[in-house]
Amino acid sequence: MDPQLKVIQWQDFEQELARLSSLSSALQQAQHKKLALQRHLQTLIQVQSESLSRRNQLDEISERLEDRKLVMGNMLMQAKVVEEHAKTKEDHLATEIKSLLVSGTSLSVARKRLQESGRLLAGEKGLAQLNGLRKMLRVRQQHMVSQVAYLYPVKTMVGATQELELDSFPGGSRSGTPGGTLDENKSRNQGILTISGVQLNMLPFTQLTFFTDKKQVQRSTTALGYVAHVISLIATYLHVPLRYPLRIGGSHSHIKDYAPSIDPTSSGSSSTALASANTKCLEFPLFLDGQDATRAAYAIFLLNKDIEQLLNYVGIKSLGPRHVLANLKELFKTILSPDFIESE
Repeated sequence: MDPQLKVIQWQDFEQELARLSSLSSALQQAQHKKLALQRHLQTLIQVQSESLSRRNQLDEISERLEDRKLVMGNMLMQAKVVEEHAKTKEDHLATEIKSLLVSGTSLSVARKRLQESGRLLAGEKGLAQLNGLRKMLRVRQQHMVSQVAYLYPVKTMVGATQELELDSFPGGSRSGTPGGTLDENKSRNQGILTISGVQLNMLPFTQLTFFTDKKQVQRSTTALGYVAHVISLIATYLHVPLRYPLRIGGSHSHIKDYAPSIDPTSSGSSSTALASANTKCLEFPLFLDGQDATRAAYAIFLLNKDIEQLLNYVGIKSLGPRHVLANLKELFKTILSPDFIESE
């Protein structure tokens, strides 16, 4: 007989059956509660799961929102920079507009003046009057230069045996040898140029010796004084500032050379030295009375440069650096010609 089996007496059977029925009904109630609790727990688990899922979504949305806030902050900073830049541009544009308005006003005034000038030039007292005044000025200048040419005539002395002006410099030829140019040989055949009857002999200025004729030196310095006076007068009449100004003193005239000089005490770069450069006036004699022949020869070279400047002013080229009187004669010829009055 199984020891786990319980033997129930008949008189206890109903009581045990009632207890068993009570236990069965309690068990069923417990199972119902268990199922209800299980369903409740599942519902809570599902709600919790959905809550966690929504919380995760909220976290993601929050992160995206923070990123967008950061982007918006950067865009706001850039917008402020662009706004400031636009404001600066606007101010600059306003200034330029004001300047443009002022320039437009000035241009309008200038245009009115130009139109007025055009009307004046187109009228009876316009360009025709200016041309008439210019011709009168040219005639007056021509008359004054003709007076100078009358006082200091440059003529050709034919048949003379003295040295030619162009032969006195080194390299010149004194005969009709192949060493002389065609113009030089032609000049020899035509004669020697003089100013007021005085010949300009350049030989003493280049080959001064003990045996040099003093009277010849005096005649040459006198001729140079004449030439210097003529050039000074013509430049004044034509309103031409000479590159090398003259200090007239008759046969003891001087010519000035404003040569640039650099201060030797300045140290540093070459630009600094050039910046400290100043202009120094040097005078060179147009005579040989106790003067250096080299300085006198350079003075004659500068004098011929002044003549060349006047020739260029009237539209004529120089005959060369050794033709002082020839250049002066060409200057007289050009100014006294009828074409000079019609020139611009």
